[in-house]
Amino acid sequence: MLKRTLIGLLRSHEQTGDKAKDPALKTKFYKLSKDKAWEEVTTLLKKLNGYRVLHEVKNVGEITMEKKTITGRRQDITMTVISVSPVKTAIDIYSASRGSLGDLGSNYRTILQLYRILDQRLANYKDR
Repeated sequence: MLKRTLIGLLRSHEQTGDKAKDPALKTKFYKLSKDKAWEEVTTLLKKLNGYRVLHEVKNVGEITMEKKTITGRRQDITMTVISVSPVKTAIDIYSASRGSLGDLGSNYRTILQLYRILDQRLANYKDR
């Protein structure tokens, strides 16, 4: 965590992906259709305390949200639900803080929190 805080002094965004060096930031895969994943994810995010869903584009698989941090800064978060096959879906997250300076690792922690919540909700469908 200290490393993330130090990186966060300079950087004010974080994202997941297949090629992420940090295992915690690897794309999450679930064994369910994109439509079912979309339904589960949007329902979950709308109920999540501290997050506000701003925009949903189902055909693109993109959900944009906003989160207010403890320090009062705002984070813009984009969650992407991607169909890998008819029965497999991938979920990636991009989080960026508004304003200058770094985020002290808060975008990293936000992504980990969202992935933890998704893993709990979609535990029966977890692929890897």
